[in-house]
Order: sequence, then structure tokens, then C-alpha cells
Amino acid sequence: MVVTLQLRQIDVQPGQYLTLREISWAEFEAILNEIGEHRAARIAYYQGVLEIRMPLPEHEINKELIGDMVKLLLDELEMDWEPYGSTTFKRAEMSAGIEPDTCFYIQNSRRMIGKRRLNMSLDPPPDLAIEIDVTSKTQLSAYVALGVPELWCYENGKLQVFLLRDSEYVQVETSPTFANLPAIEGIVQFLKLSETEGASAARKAFRQWVREALILPN
Repeated sequence: MVVTLQLRQIDVQPGQYLTLREISWAEFEAILNEIGEHRAARIAYYQGVLEIRMPLPEHEINKELIGDMVKLLLDELEMDWEPYGSTTFKRAEMSAGIEPDTCFYIQNSRRMIGKRRLNMSLDPPPDLAIEIDVTSKTQLSAYVALGVPELWCYENGKLQVFLLRDSEYVQVETSPTFANLPAIEGIVQFLKLSETEGASAARKAFRQWVREALILPN
């Protein structure tokens, strides 16, 4: 006997994820429509494998703080940027879809001003995507297929930078987006500060750190 369940009958608890296999592109699109845009869960899809993840509260806190500090960096460096958050990026011909924890258009920011509907066959992928606690090959494969050039992964107090080279991610020590600043070390430092002093104090201290770093001689 084959048992068919609807997604609304399935609960994914915080910190867990559901893996569905042999999901066609049409089924993936139908699932996206069913679960809707206004939800806490994140999805990753690559060549028939669909993962639905439910983040923990600490996951969301780290995501927000890292995203806020990237915005501070961009503003203090007077770089143009467009925020696309956890937008669903999908490309049918690559059988890939992903929802970053947060992401930014930086080098391609001018091309994305005012865009509210994306076509990944024509539009560029985000220049920088950020993920908290990446544990899935499906996620990484989707990022590769979509051609996201820079990916930051934060896990267990470490923030790692990966660049897409020859269809795979290679870890590097510093972000080329913020090549003139020790941005990764600074973000980790002030994430730790937020655990004792709070998010507001950490953001303010990080902004001051960036400003001081920018006036110091190289």
C-alpha cells in the first residue's frame, strides 16, 4: 500500500530538516507554492533531492547579526549593495534551488535595483551568500549550480569564506569583497561580544571598529 501525505501533515521541528527524494522540478514548484513565502523553513533542492530545514532561534540570531555587520561594512566602505535576504533562487535547467540565510548583490547591485521577480537564466546570482550551520551536500551543490561566487559559512564560532572556482568551492582566508579589512576576524569577535553585551552593543562596537580600521595606515 502506498501512503501519500500532504506537507501540512508533516511537522519539521526547529533544528531538524526533512529530506524528500525523487522530487521532479514540477513537484518542487508545487511544493514551493504550497508552503508559501511567509514561513520560517528554508529549502534546498538539487537534482531531485529536496530538503526543508527549520532553523533554531540561535541560528536566526547569528544570521541577523552577521547580515547586519556585512551591511555596516558595505555602508562604511561606501559600496553599493542590494539585500535579497532569504529569496528563493532557482534555475530549472540546472535542477537547483536554494534559499540562503541571507545574501547580497554587491558587484551586480546596479543590475538588481527595483527587481522584484528573478529569472536566474538571465539574472546574475547573488554576489555573497551567508549560511549558518551548513551540513548538507544538497545546499552546496545548489550554490555551485547557481554560480554564487562567494559563500560564507558560520558554524561553531567559526566563519569560513569559500570562493567558487572551477565548479567547486575553495576555502580562502579572507573575503575578496572586503580585501582591505580583516572583516572575518572582526565579525567573529563582535559576535562573541553580543553573547555577553547584547546585539545592539555589538553592532555599535563593530561600526566603531570598522571606522578605526579604515583610518589606520595599511
